[in-house]
Parts: sequence; C-alpha cells; structure tokens
Amino acid sequence: MIATTPVIVFSSCTDACRHVAAEISQLIRERETLGLPTVLGLATGGTPIPLYQELIRLHREEGLSFRNVTTFNLDEYLGLDRDHPESYWSFMHRNLFDHVDILPSNVHLPSGIVSPSEIPAHCQAYEDAIASAGGIDFQILGIGRTGHIGFNEPGTPADARTQKIHLDPITRQDAAPSFGGLDKVPTEAITMGCGTILDARRIALLAWGDKKASIVKAALEGPITNEVSASFLRNHPNATFILDAEAASSLSQ
Repeated sequence: MIATTPVIVFSSCTDACRHVAAEISQLIRERETLGLPTVLGLATGGTPIPLYQELIRLHREEGLSFRNVTTFNLDEYLGLDRDHPESYWSFMHRNLFDHVDILPSNVHLPSGIVSPSEIPAHCQAYEDAIASAGGIDFQILGIGRTGHIGFNEPGTPADARTQKIHLDPITRQDAAPSFGGLDKVPTEAITMGCGTILDARRIALLAWGDKKASIVKAALEGPITNEVSASFLRNHPNATFILDAEAASSLSQ
C-alpha cells in the first residue's frame, strides 16, 4: 500500500524543524490575534530537540510569545519524580520551558510518581484537562523503533486513551544509554493513547536518520495496524510526516 498521508522530505533535520517551527509560530500568532489560546501537544527524546531550539530562537529573536500557549506532553516514565534528570518534566524544562515565557500553570505532563491505585483517575484527569483546554491544536510526534507514537507500543488499539503501558524491550534498550544501563530504565510509563493523539486537529510526525527509515516505511507503506501505532496517522485528515532524507530513504516514492 502506497502512503497517501502527506510526506515532506528535507535535506536536514535543521531545515525540517525550521519549517515546523514556522507553522507553530504562525498558529500561535494567528490565534493570539483572535484572542484565542493555542494548545500544543509535545514530545520528548532526541527528535524534537532541534525543533525546540528553533522555537527558543523565534522567542528570543522574533518575539514569539508563549504566554498564551498551553502544553500537554505525551508521556512520562512511571517511577521517576520531576527532579530526576531523565524525567520528561526535567527534559521539557531543560530543552524548552526554561527558555521561553510560558506560564508554569499552562504546562501539563503526566505524573511519574502517582500510586498504582490512583493511575486510572490520574489518566482520566489528564484526558479531562485536555478537553477543558479545548483539545490539542497541534501535536508533535516522534516515532520509536517499535513504531510507537507516545509510548503506544505494539498491540495498542487505535481508540486507546491516556493509560499506563508496559514499555517494549526495544524501547527500553534505546533508552538505556541515557539512564546508564538497561537495569535503570523504567519498565512502565503513562502515555496519551492513540485515540487521544488522533483527536488533535493537526499532527506532525518527525523522524531523522537512517535508523528510522525502516519503521517510517512500515508506518507509511505497510498495513494500518496496531502493531505499528504510527500507521494510524494515515487515517487522520491533517497529519504530515516530516522527514530528513535518511529517514525517507526506504520509501518507495
């Protein structure tokens, strides 16, 4: 099956991130002119870092304000408190929030230290907070080697909502260098579900490097299946894959 989802290929991730950041900037400025907030869904990992660097540049050099922006992150490791250097709370503040004028009250991430008995209510509260904010206007995604978006590992259904999930061994192996060993990587996380992600009005999936080429091909040209949750994006009316040349190198066209 040939992909029908829009795919834009750039010569480098730097160029790709300039493109995405410009789109986000335009959205924020247009909605601010109308007196409306902007709700962004954000991702972690190495993939979005150059995007966040460009958004910081736009804030510092071109006056892009985040005071009217609300953010919801995709996920958080269970068992890590906010101060842990590998928590996604720490990651987001280190790589974006500490460098722009976003209001702390407008930043939302799942908690990594919620007790097991409280996880269902915590996940529902996250869903409710997204709904109360008016839904996500623009969702940024990466793609894992398992094909996950967020931490929706193989087998996660398309209509899943925010939930606790057991991390795939491949996902944990990929995280091991950051944690200083596989034994230190959490085994579970809380993640927005595929259905939560697909509710976003605009989605951009970013992928860089030849290590992502085979899973990008599976997501775009293989079957739409819960074994590759990124493939569900092909059913979304406004999703785009933003790739560098290496990540796109296995695509048939």
